[in-house]
Amino acid sequence: MKGFKKIGALVLCCGLFIGNLTGCASIKSEKRIIRISHAQSETHPEHLGDKYEVQIYPNELLGGAQKAIELTQTGAIDFVVAGTANLENFADVYEVFSMPYLFTSEEAYHEVMSDTEYMKAVYESTDEAGFRVLTWYNAGTRSFYAKKPIYTPDDLKGLKMRVQQSPASVNMANAFGAAASPMSFGEVYTAIQQGVIDGAENNELALTNNKHGEVAKYYSYNKHQMVPDMLIGNLKFLEGLSEEEYQIFEEAALLSTEEEMKYWDEQVEEAKNIAINEMGVEFIEVDIQAFKDKVSGVQQEMLDANPSILELYDHIQEVNAKYTQEEE
Repeated sequence: MKGFKKIGALVLCCGLFIGNLTGCASIKSEKRIIRISHAQSETHPEHLGDKYEVQIYPNELLGGAQKAIELTQTGAIDFVVAGTANLENFADVYEVFSMPYLFTSEEAYHEVMSDTEYMKAVYESTDEAGFRVLTWYNAGTRSFYAKKPIYTPDDLKGLKMRVQQSPASVNMANAFGAAASPMSFGEVYTAIQQGVIDGAENNELALTNNKHGEVAKYYSYNKHQMVPDMLIGNLKFLEGLSEEEYQIFEEAALLSTEEEMKYWDEQVEEAKNIAINEMGVEFIEVDIQAFKDKVSGVQQEMLDANPSILELYDHIQEVNAKYTQEEE
């Protein structure tokens, strides 16, 4: 479903607002404008309408993810979609998602993230910072792509690779032997094009929606991270809602996740087809275990340095074990 926008998810949310609250005595007559920021293009599964008018700002029009989160803190905008790496500075529990090979399968990843009751405490961990996560979106599996082919971890040696602006992601890339170059997502295309960096790491949609496949022709499936995107709302706005309105927002946010999940795999396949046939990108299957071995010490280093991630890490390992046993 090309053009279905994940963040339009929140517009779905607003649509439910209209459908469920029309005629309620609590509705005020004035229109409230909701401003939403995200980093993706208009064709990413991250972009979809009267009591609330929704204004969506794609392509980092309001600045990079970190800046947009700060704007959400202050209430200058109401919602932003950003990766968990951008939340680490506000609640260090989110650092766990930057851990390489945290999840052993997509099934385990999806089960953990879909456990709304468990994740509620994680989502509320940023309340003191002035915002709260409402739901998550599947952002696929992250792998490396570059101007030159990467078959083994040794091929990363000395390569300048863009990573998310997260200390854990920097440590991971350095452990692979690369030279980590954290930068805003919107800067990646030009940085690769001009030779400032040799490549980056992300899911397949970055090749097409953000045109990185024009400047990086080799995508290697080392699958080092499964990092969700989060729908983040200004806490003052959320707490200003009535109990009924807040519940509808929560329910609609969860519905938006369900809708996004339906189309993710389809969009990935479409992106791969475009990347191969129109951009000339080569997809490379690699020995994932060799990459895992290279960063085997990073997990323990993170656990030793950040006790805040221990409980969530242990919970994830319990879910991982269930799917590992099923495979055996």
